[in-house]
Amino acid sequence: MKKPETSRRLVRQFFLGFVRLHILYHASEEPVCGVELSSELASHGYRLSPGTLYPILHALAASGYLRRAVRVEQGRQRKVYTLTRRGEEALTQAREHLRELVEEVMGEGKGRARG
Repeated sequence: MKKPETSRRLVRQFFLGFVRLHILYHASEEPVCGVELSSELASHGYRLSPGTLYPILHALAASGYLRRAVRVEQGRQRKVYTLTRRGEEALTQAREHLRELVEEVMGEGKGRARG
């Protein structure tokens, strides 16, 4: 039997993958910033600390999936992220894989496991 800690780590890895995909999706719709993303993700049940969210944004930008710009709004600097072409390609591929996975896992595809 697996240890509960191992299961928690695996679920966290899934969770962070979903968060990355969600960020790419929103950045494809309009420029986003961390504060807005935090609220949006929270509305879907993703409770992220700034210490989790901002490193994800920085990593996605460093990997070329997001482009970061600085805007001044109401006298404050805000880092705003938009999707790059590489990010668009990754999001398209992820959607295809996600659709296939959901169909299979939810029992809607041909490849249902037999027990």
